[in-house]
Amino acid sequence: MHKRGLMKLAVRSAALGAGASALPAVSQHAPKSAKGPVLLTVSGLIGAGNRGPFDARFDQLMGKHQVRFSRAHAFDFAALNALPTVDIQPTLEYDDRKHVLKGALFSDVMKAAGVQWASNLSFLVRALDGYAVAIAAPEIMQRRFIIATHLDGAPLALGGIGPLWSVFEPDRFPELAAKPLKERFALCPWGTYHVEVTTR
Repeated sequence: MHKRGLMKLAVRSAALGAGASALPAVSQHAPKSAKGPVLLTVSGLIGAGNRGPFDARFDQLMGKHQVRFSRAHAFDFAALNALPTVDIQPTLEYDDRKHVLKGALFSDVMKAAGVQWASNLSFLVRALDGYAVAIAAPEIMQRRFIIATHLDGAPLALGGIGPLWSVFEPDRFPELAAKPLKERFALCPWGTYHVEVTTR
């Protein structure tokens, strides 16, 4: 190919690259309305969902944790924070101090995913490190679980205890407040990324 042809090809490629980078990025498996990467996926007894089935090629972490589904509801950070939020102030085991955690009520997030709330539901909450715990619907309501996105006003960090934490305030319950700090949060997986809704 002549040098002129090579130059034209290089200019055309550069222009295409610039145009591509100017296009809005669409997060993998995210709904069209998403403004950022998916942080939470809810599957099982949900509504219509806003993403397709489990993808063995690219849902690698879910695959390693034996997660499978035919449809799911995906939430990005903006979608979670668009829901009404509440603050709780648990004493955390990491420094034995009270901190303000903010996030939407767990039940509100599930309802936003189309879950028809009932007392016989069970929620298997999975964390990034593979920890998983099943929580019954009545306990979700009694403990007033939230899906926390912020700690003391700052977004929870990936690599820390975030970006999401399914948590409540054990201090409010005498039977839990009497336990050592490290035993109070067994039902609270930090790094929450998936919830599977089933019946008990």
